[in-house]
Amino acid sequence: MEVRIGVRNVAREVVFESDSTPQQVRSAVTEAMSNGSPLIELEDDKGRTVLVPTAALAYVEIGAQEKGRVGFGTR
Repeated sequence: MEVRIGVRNVAREVVFESDSTPQQVRSAVTEAMSNGSPLIELEDDKGRTVLVPTAALAYVEIGAQEKGRVGFGTR
């Protein structure tokens, strides 16, 4: 699943693929924001840790769990 994180005053998004479910990502972000944690900590599909400061967070876009299909098939 693709996760996009917007950071205030930065032109580029933080984009990575994650093996986490959308609910896990949502709960990690919500927990960090509500607890006053200085960082949001997420893990990508290669095991790397992504840290984003909560004070600079603009938005989090959580992608669909299923990967899109390539081609012209109708199924």
